[in-house]
Amino acid sequence: MKIVITGSAGFIGFHLTKSLIQDGHEIIGIDSINNYYNQNLKLDRIKLLKTNKNFSFKKIDICDKLELCKVFQDFKPERVVNLAAQPGVRYSIINPDAYVASNLIGFVNILEACTKNDVEGLIYASSSSVYGSNNEIPFKEENKTSKPISLYGATKGANELIANAYNNIYGLKITGLRFFTVYGTWYRPDMAIYIFTDKINNGDTIKVFNHGKMRRDFTFIDDIVAGTKSAIEKNYEKEIFNLGKNKSEELLEVIAIIENELGKKAKIKLLPIEPGDVIETYANIAHSQLKLGYQPKISIQQGIPKFVNWFKDYHAWTTL
Repeated sequence: MKIVITGSAGFIGFHLTKSLIQDGHEIIGIDSINNYYNQNLKLDRIKLLKTNKNFSFKKIDICDKLELCKVFQDFKPERVVNLAAQPGVRYSIINPDAYVASNLIGFVNILEACTKNDVEGLIYASSSSVYGSNNEIPFKEENKTSKPISLYGATKGANELIANAYNNIYGLKITGLRFFTVYGTWYRPDMAIYIFTDKINNGDTIKVFNHGKMRRDFTFIDDIVAGTKSAIEKNYEKEIFNLGKNKSEELLEVIAIIENELGKKAKIKLLPIEPGDVIETYANIAHSQLKLGYQPKISIQQGIPKFVNWFKDYHAWTTL
């Protein structure tokens, strides 16, 4: 197929693009290469992708409607995967404008480009953050998502509502994927596992919020890619899926695995929970198993060592 992937220089976008071009699909990657985190990591990802003839890249901000539509008109994609977004819960408190621009205006631009260019299906990244302060554990897709506790979560919830409207009005097939704490090789340096690894390796103190009583459904990138590829292939009329490991893990257990892999003990500063944060995430994946054949396989005991090995190798040849 011919597929447009936005956010292709990002962590999930890079891995998904890499897998799809290896399968023989023709991909145009779109990314603004913004400076939310080190741009060199994004450029290194794109450099690797460009070694495959099935991939081409356009540096475009999805807020630029004219440039975005031009790519769609010229390429005529059958599927679009929108992974471009301003991520991060805590950053949304200090820079809300970035979330309104990318996650709302940019998302509507994607929908408009799809409907005006006969795209057969849109698959887009939602987030476990839409569940907010939901107390029904594990989270099910039918749980209420009307009480987000972060602006980031609110924008992702808005994406789901807006996408539903475009399906009703234009008949655009849409699939939203609620990702749960994705991690792995070529990871984002603003995420906890990366930060912990970097600081423990350097002998610096790590901050652990809610006094260490945090649990997350950590999901390895390969499992996320498999679930996303299934959503692309099946192209349902209108669906929302949880993509998680279906296991809630103690944050302190994750730190212990990193310590073991590095052979160094962490210096930990325990702090209260931060605004916009939740104590636990945990995905019910029964719906994804049934309709996507989604079966996550990689535990944190397997996945974190894979990340730490990549971290060591990457930092051996870069000064990121």
